[in-house]
Amino acid sequence: MPKYTQPRKTWFYPVKFKVKAVQLSLRDDVMSKDVALALDIHPLMLSRWRKE
Repeated sequence: MPKYTQPRKTWFYPVKFKVKAVQLSLRDDVMSKDVALALDIHPLMLSRWRKE
């Protein structure tokens, strides 16, 4: 098993980006997974942002 010498990279997303992603995912004519795919984020991350 490989040993990691550096900490994992954590991505920082600005609040404006999160708000825009949530607004897009709440539209009736768009699926959340399509929004996540278009924004190159994981669908579970988008789901977490919606709960916040």
